[in-house]
Amino acid sequence: MSKACDAEPPEIPVWQSARPPRILAAMALDSVKIPKLSLTETLFGLFLRLVSISCFWFGLTYWAMLIGFSFGGGGRFDLLPVPWRVAATALAVVYPVAALGLWLLVSWGPVLWVVAAATEIVMFAVYPQIFGVKPLLLVLHGTVAFTFVLFRAAIVYQRARQAKAARIDLP
Repeated sequence: MSKACDAEPPEIPVWQSARPPRILAAMALDSVKIPKLSLTETLFGLFLRLVSISCFWFGLTYWAMLIGFSFGGGGRFDLLPVPWRVAATALAVVYPVAALGLWLLVSWGPVLWVVAAATEIVMFAVYPQIFGVKPLLLVLHGTVAFTFVLFRAAIVYQRARQAKAARIDLP
C-alpha cells in the first residue's frame, strides 16, 4: 500500500470548523458592539431615500423628453435648442446617478443632488427667458436643501452631546 492512503486526514483549523469552540463563544461577549442609529439618523436615511425616488423620477422625465416620449415628441433631442440640449442631457445623467447615491446613503449622493438642483435653479431662476419659469420646482429644491441642513445639524448636535458625555465619564 502507498503511504498516501495510510496518512490521516489533515486536522481542520479552529476557524474553519462548523461550530466555534467555547473560548470563541465566550469572547463574543467582549466584542465591540456597533452602535445603533438614533431616530434622527434613521429618519434622515428615510428622507434621503424619498429624495432618491424623486431624483429617479426627474431623471426619467428628462429621458422621456429627450427620446420624444413626452410633450408629443416636441422635446426630442434633435428638436431642442442648444441650451436645452446641454441642460437636459446633463440632468438626464446626473439625476439617476444622484438617485443611486442617495438610495445607497453614500456621501456623493447629496453632492450630485446639489449639482442637479443648482443646475435647475440656474435654469429656471436665472434664465427664465430660455428655459421658462417653474416656481414650484424652485420651492421644492429649497425645501429639500433646508430639510437636509436641519437633519445634518441635528445629527452633528447629537454626536457632539454623545462625545461630551463619553469624555465626562472617563477617569
